[in-house]
Amino acid sequence: MADLTIPEGGFWPAPAIPQPNIYPMEWRVETAKLAAIYEKSKRTLWNPADLPWDGLNPDDFTREQRLGIMYWFAVLANFDASGPAVFARATIQAFEKHEEDPVRKCFFSITRDEMNHEECCQRTIAKLWPGGPLDWTPSDDLEKAAHNNIGWLYHNGGRYWTGYSAAVGKYSLPVLFTSFMMGEMAASTLFRGMASGTEHPVFGEMFQRIGRDESRHLQICMTILENEWPGLTDETRSLITRQLRAGFVFLSMILWEPPEGFWELPPYFLANHRVLMDHARQAGLGVLSYEEQAENWRLAMARIRVIVERWGIAFPAIPELDLEGVQVDFIDPEEIIPVF
Repeated sequence: MADLTIPEGGFWPAPAIPQPNIYPMEWRVETAKLAAIYEKSKRTLWNPADLPWDGLNPDDFTREQRLGIMYWFAVLANFDASGPAVFARATIQAFEKHEEDPVRKCFFSITRDEMNHEECCQRTIAKLWPGGPLDWTPSDDLEKAAHNNIGWLYHNGGRYWTGYSAAVGKYSLPVLFTSFMMGEMAASTLFRGMASGTEHPVFGEMFQRIGRDESRHLQICMTILENEWPGLTDETRSLITRQLRAGFVFLSMILWEPPEGFWELPPYFLANHRVLMDHARQAGLGVLSYEEQAENWRLAMARIRVIVERWGIAFPAIPELDLEGVQVDFIDPEEIIPVF
């Protein structure tokens, strides 16, 4: 065996690595609970291709119902299709900032789950409305309304993605994770209601599995926030309050209805949105009524209020749901951290 080469005066130290950077590699574990959640995510992994898609027959629905279901999943995709990219970027950020290993791994697990959720949107739309959400030519006014609404919806999604791209490197973990927590609380609330309300086995199993994923994502967020919230500055608390209001406004598009004065939408959008949602509801998808959606959202926001106020974070006023709190002025779209 060759002899070692040892330079005179000792080995030369390697240059310091400019940060942020994923190097040097390390696998530090500080929060055992996060490591356990990651292990659980591996055991509960599922494949959207294994859902009983053969049982989803387009002929079982009217044209209006198929269009309504496609529209609902197109609305969902505005949130779920951003999920893989949002958490992939957050995963890279966690590596660059040398967060503990379980944080990085949990981010990765959420990225993988969100890809599954996006695939469910993709497969449903392809099955019931080939070319959807936008790569098809409308043939009548109802189809034109759906196509136009989806276009406006995705225009807004693009605005929020621009904001997130700038925010992920600017905001601290408590601010980012409060937004993530808000999204996961909303998602678990949504899919619990959908799973119990749908009349179709494919959607029932789909929503149950997605809801289980979102509940685990919420557990990840809460575990990280319990580590990060102690010692918050007043400035960070104020920023979190604004993010809570922004999250409500952003997520209401899928949880309820978009509040006025924030989304860039034409004046006819909401009326046509309601018509299309009614068609999805009549198809047995499990879309809750306006009043049921409002109550579900109110309960989710009440849970969030209890959580944040425990750490001295003011809850924003949500007049749309008759919830009192701190008044938050107009929020620029670039302040929003869009996540679901």
